[in-house]
Amino acid sequence: MDYVAALVPPMVMAVAFIALVVTIVKSQGGANKGKEDALVDAALARAEGASQAVKGPDA
Repeated sequence: MDYVAALVPPMVMAVAFIALVVTIVKSQGGANKGKEDALVDAALARAEGASQAVKGPDA
């Protein structure tokens, strides 16, 4: 029965990981997808603009 005790924790972790991945995949998209994408685009543009401002216009 030691093999059962050795196999249970990895199996529980595998099931939990699969459930996490499924939850993440299911939560992508939906009604707020456009708003989330716009926020990410704005943050990236802000970061890129700040990076260019630090380097200077001729860099």
